[in-house]
Amino acid sequence: MIKYERLQHLFLSLVRINSPSKDERRMADFLPPHLEALGYEVFEDNAGARIGGTAGNVYAFKQGASRNGVSITFSAHLDTVQPTSGLEPVVTQDGVVKTDGSSILGADDKAGVAAIIEALRVVEEEDIPYRGIQVIFDVAEEIGLLGAKLVPKESIRGDFVYVLDTEKPVASIVVAGPSHENLKAVFTGRASHAGINPEAGVNAIVAASRAISMMKLGRIDFETTANVGVIEGGVARNIVAERAEVLAEARSRGEEKLAAQRQHMLECFREGAAEVGASVEIEVQREYNAFRWKPDDPIIRLASSAGESIGISPQLVEAGGGSDANIYNEIGVPTVLIGVGYEGAHSTSEQIAVADLAKCAEFLVALIRKSGETERDVA
Repeated sequence: MIKYERLQHLFLSLVRINSPSKDERRMADFLPPHLEALGYEVFEDNAGARIGGTAGNVYAFKQGASRNGVSITFSAHLDTVQPTSGLEPVVTQDGVVKTDGSSILGADDKAGVAAIIEALRVVEEEDIPYRGIQVIFDVAEEIGLLGAKLVPKESIRGDFVYVLDTEKPVASIVVAGPSHENLKAVFTGRASHAGINPEAGVNAIVAASRAISMMKLGRIDFETTANVGVIEGGVARNIVAERAEVLAEARSRGEEKLAAQRQHMLECFREGAAEVGASVEIEVQREYNAFRWKPDDPIIRLASSAGESIGISPQLVEAGGGSDANIYNEIGVPTVLIGVGYEGAHSTSEQIAVADLAKCAEFLVALIRKSGETERDVA
């Protein structure tokens, strides 16, 4: 049985630990004793050193006594977005955890971490049989899935991976995620005095603005989005800007749609430059690849069965954002995202009800129980 007070205490302890991306050392030190107390073998890799961070990915594994079923891996990330300075959680009378509004809460993804730890405790306390359980707590997820990208396939010991890292509804199953491409356009014009001889200049900022004004941005269709997030250029208000840089992105769960949106944005960049006589250099980088699962795939059937066993009707959803699930699927390990129950991620209004966090932990216990009953050949 889930112990609400224990779970709440753990979650509050976690969110009080400041752990922005690449500075997860305190989290990486805090968690191993909790896992080792449950009999898990724990180690930390060198991902931190490779990305310039303070901590690596933390792995834990425990072999179960059962020879039946499938092994499963749970994953959640240790870092949070900012602002986190002075973070102090507030628990309302109706059991909702939030902050005073001056910082984020960090339920993304410390709620996932807490739910996993509580579920592992309950499994040991109730002596629930399982084949094998692994936990991967990765770093620097919020700034490009950096930790997950350094997890070798051979280090993942589960037949299926369940990533605890998305909002309500609790125990929802994310069956599809998009491909994502980053675009960087650097416009080069010609500097000139803006008051004495503007005719001699070619304004790179104007070229960039012309390009952006022609772009289809925002929600393109139900699978595709695009955004311009950063524009920088110029050195002074009285100088015709010689350089401007634009950072943009496009995402889609459909590869043909992503290709079409990317081509559209490239054409706009080039046309904007041509209109004012500037030049433009463009870089395109694939961030991660899409994944998609069907309702009858074994990884989905197992999660759906676990939810049904505790009265949760399976809710299969498609995501617009990327996650560690994209990375693990890409290297050939079946992976889906599971709804943890928080709301307002990446904002100062972020919150989670303790009841929802407990329901997520209960779902994980059910998932472990079902994993021990699943036929081995489904993996």
